[in-house]
Amino acid sequence: MKNNTTIIDNTLGSMGIESLNAMQLATLEANEKEQDLILLSPTGSGKTLAYLLPVLLSMNPDVQKVQALILAPSRELAQQIEQVWRSMGTGYKVNTCFGGRPSNAEKRDLAVPPALLIGTPGRLQDHIERGNFELDAIRVLVLDEFDKSLEMGFTEQMEIIISNIPALNKRILTSATDAVAIPAFTGIVNALKLDFSEKNNVLKGLRIYSVKGENNDKMDLLYRLLCGLGNDSSLIFCNQRDTVEKVHAYLNERHLANEFFHGKLEQTERERALSKFRNGSCIAFISTDLASRGLDIPEIKNVIHFDAPVRLDEFVHRNGRTARMEAEGSAFLLQAINEKLPDFIAPEPIPYSLPALTSAAPKPEWATLYIGKGKKDKLSKMDVVGFMFKKGRLAKDELGMVEVKDYYSFVAIKVNQVKDVLQLVSNEKIKNMKTRIELAE
Repeated sequence: MKNNTTIIDNTLGSMGIESLNAMQLATLEANEKEQDLILLSPTGSGKTLAYLLPVLLSMNPDVQKVQALILAPSRELAQQIEQVWRSMGTGYKVNTCFGGRPSNAEKRDLAVPPALLIGTPGRLQDHIERGNFELDAIRVLVLDEFDKSLEMGFTEQMEIIISNIPALNKRILTSATDAVAIPAFTGIVNALKLDFSEKNNVLKGLRIYSVKGENNDKMDLLYRLLCGLGNDSSLIFCNQRDTVEKVHAYLNERHLANEFFHGKLEQTERERALSKFRNGSCIAFISTDLASRGLDIPEIKNVIHFDAPVRLDEFVHRNGRTARMEAEGSAFLLQAINEKLPDFIAPEPIPYSLPALTSAAPKPEWATLYIGKGKKDKLSKMDVVGFMFKKGRLAKDELGMVEVKDYYSFVAIKVNQVKDVLQLVSNEKIKNMKTRIELAE
């Protein structure tokens, strides 16, 4: 087998990364010891690669069973981990399992066991109870965002899963906070702890503002703020799902491009909303705290607290979506006229004055097209790019982010090209397949 240095060098080469950061190096060093590992780290810090490298180093190419298992609290996080693993160019098979899609397709994938299996606790428990994969070769267990899994009520499922794994050598637990007690069912007793959490809950490039309304109409207050912020991406947090949908409906009425996200949406709806926000087709993304961690949403400029968070850790996690990796960002707390901020928000936020005149609602430069074929149809990103250039007659700067999912794809193109492109591709086949191509609403 290749030595560890060669494996790591090859992995970084596949990913186009010159060097590991301090946390990733510390994780590799800690992995050389026989102890289990607890890694405290915020979103966007590179923790996924930090623990995937030890997972990779544990792999044996002669074993044709699941060798490592990763539990994640959300389907989006599970998919994100899979994407990082694939980008590493390991040569080892990976599968993800999560709710919101048929389990039979996952069962067929598991018939040829992956070396790495990633999933949400509920779906993985179901596969275990149905005997869809064997657990006797699993040596490494990763509990990613363990605090979030506990918070979302997955304790019983995780306990059942772990109790069925007979021969673990290494447990790696990641969390954004040190406030969670580690339950006995994890089997973690004398772990090595690496603390790369944000010290004193401070992000260097973060500015925190309060936006005080003159009445109780926070909807209008939000609209005016978003108009003033222009085309900068904004992530808006609400405490309840119904509030998320009400804010979405209000902004739609005001013709401000936005998407919304919460745990009750179907998988297709969640992926469409995330793709549109990632590719710049919408400026505002409204969500519950589900979006505070685990979602692949880069380069957020503004975090807006439509509802003040209930706890300090929620405030920290939400704000951690901006000013990441030494970038600068802003957090805004909206306040109705008589609304008080929680005591844990200190020091006092900077008062933010809205312009006297409301600007026009910002318009995105990009729109998203839906293509009804994906990875399961042997469609690749390069197939989509070639199709859009050739059949859609797009110039290079008119084509944006392309995301190919299992059963469909999303393509960002410049707004002013939508009508022409849809006409040009209306009767065309992509990779010799006839499919639906339309504006993703």
